Amino acid sequence: MAGSGRGLISVLGIAVIAAAIALGDADADARGGGALRLARVGGFEAPVHVDDAPGSPKLLFVVEQPGSVRVIREGKTLERPFLDIRDRVQYGGEEGLLSIAFDPGYERNRRFYLYYVNKAGNIEVDGFKRKRKSATRADARSRHKVIEVAHPAFDNHNGGQLQFGPDGFLYMGTGDGGAAGDPDGNAQNRNVLLGKLLRLDPRKGGGYATPRSNPFSGGEGEPEIYATGLRNPYRFSFDSANGDIWIGDVGQDAWEEIDRANRSQLARANFGWDLFEGAHTFDGDGNAPSNYRPPVFEFPSNGGNCAVTGGYVVRDRGLPALAGRYLYADYCGGVLRSFDPSNPGQSDAATGLTLDQPSSFGEGTRGRIYVTSLTGGVFRIAQR
Repeated sequence: MAGSGRGLISVLGIAVIAAAIALGDADADARGGGALRLARVGGFEAPVHVDDAPGSPKLLFVVEQPGSVRVIREGKTLERPFLDIRDRVQYGGEEGLLSIAFDPGYERNRRFYLYYVNKAGNIEVDGFKRKRKSATRADARSRHKVIEVAHPAFDNHNGGQLQFGPDGFLYMGTGDGGAAGDPDGNAQNRNVLLGKLLRLDPRKGGGYATPRSNPFSGGEGEPEIYATGLRNPYRFSFDSANGDIWIGDVGQDAWEEIDRANRSQLARANFGWDLFEGAHTFDGDGNAPSNYRPPVFEFPSNGGNCAVTGGYVVRDRGLPALAGRYLYADYCGGVLRSFDPSNPGQSDAATGLTLDQPSSFGEGTRGRIYVTSLTGGVFRIAQR
């Protein structure tokens, strides 16, 4: 998630297997429409992602960075994991098991996918199937590799988000390969899969096809690439109401950025790194590349901030105080904030909630919003 110009010092690399810390919340939300609270749903080992599965409304799945996926059923964490692939995962710093994505047809086909750093230090996405007769156990023997992206030089900037888009294709956000300043120039290189948003059509027997509508499938670059110019898009999400993508791209030393694009804008989009950090010139003459999309919001990497944790546009009817607002945080700052997508800069405000080391947000059944702390806690955001 992190990996700014602070070299290889990893924000996610703080070794913590502690129980969640009960954290205070204030009496006012971002707009004063009602108080919010963090409702604890469980404690885990370095949780970095949370998601629900189609057809399983009573279950919540939590990704633990060392390499396990755990299940919460009706508020109770099951003792046996959904899946354990610790023997395949390289864990430490920003490496590990980083996210899960359930196929839109999961209720019928039982397929899901994991994004992790393998023992060779490369980014890998594997497909699995849930056991036919158990909603809470996966079949480890069903594993098949979808894609492996070489990550040869450094151990940070691995990206980490895997999510199916509204179009039914699988999207993954890769980091630029690590270190400071993108020394290998990966993010702007269309012939490298690092520093990109990739769009794949995974095959049930392994591997993938590249959708014909991918913008570089005609030979202008690698066909898997859908958008370029990303530094470390550790977390992104699709707005469940309109399909817009929101990307939290971790900055270098000065600026953290949040990007937004609708479906027509996203194909071939260039989010600017390493020509720009946020909306500011970083390495170049200040001229924008073709199809450049500047961030819709940025904030400085100082005053306790260090790495944006991208979130969701809130569509939970049980959270009127945050209705339609984009919720995000900073990993070091720990303050949960939100803004109105129609006017980000003028509407940005604290929610009144703080969390130690917020490592990810998640969207569950009926749009419920969850947030994880690397110290161990998983919480649902709720009205008081």
